[in-house]
Amino acid sequence: MSVFMDLNLSPSGDQTRLRALVETAAHLGFSTVAINHVFQPTAKKRQGRSRPIRVLNRLTIIMSDAAHFRPAAAEYRGFDLLAVQPTTDKLFHAACMTYDVDIVCIPVTEKLPFLFKRAPVNGAVDRGVVFELSYSAAIRDSTLRRYTLANANALVEACRGKNVIVSSAAEKPLELRGPNDITNLALLFGLCEGDAKAAVSSSCRSAVLHAETRRTASGAISTLRSFSDSSSQQEAPPAAAGDDPVAKRVKLDPAPHLALPSPE
Repeated sequence: MSVFMDLNLSPSGDQTRLRALVETAAHLGFSTVAINHVFQPTAKKRQGRSRPIRVLNRLTIIMSDAAHFRPAAAEYRGFDLLAVQPTTDKLFHAACMTYDVDIVCIPVTEKLPFLFKRAPVNGAVDRGVVFELSYSAAIRDSTLRRYTLANANALVEACRGKNVIVSSAAEKPLELRGPNDITNLALLFGLCEGDAKAAVSSSCRSAVLHAETRRTASGAISTLRSFSDSSSQQEAPPAAAGDDPVAKRVKLDPAPHLALPSPE
């Protein structure tokens, strides 16, 4: 069963409107939403809270200068997701290749200020960073709809549909759409059927897991081998002349376990 997420809901000073927004998302079938706080270099934002579904706090930094990205700053703490929206080609390259972020936002309300190049896009994909496209602007205005479709198709062509999420950036309940409607919209963005569904489910989950790993800076790898045939656990026969080296005849532990310790 798919788990659907919308990782970009616009906060409101009106708590009643915010609650209605979250409840509408829950009614449409989303299990997780993120309240997006757009960060200006000196601004501090409050965290949103709600009960009906899991609500995450997200920080989006609109970057026009490299100095705007300060991951150790106090303003960045307490947010579950960290996103950047670069405004130049150089900053887009840095966001994809070096910045420790979860989401790179693609502007949809204006003509792209840079071109998508395969090297940084592939670098972001390899690092587990996702690209976000939002759709609510396309609902509000026909001109913004053209920009949204053009920018989305340019991104999808560059990344071949990998690591793309589609969020609402909704400011009110009427701007929200259900997971199936978003999947159909993603097809217009150029995504194939599988990638379109992932854009509102598994790719979003990957972004959330990426954020959890980034914040904890630790992890572990564990492997377990099970044997259904007890005969496979028997010790290998003694080596005869001409047999393979001992390294290739080592007896397998019926349940080997490997764990990498977390860094200090």
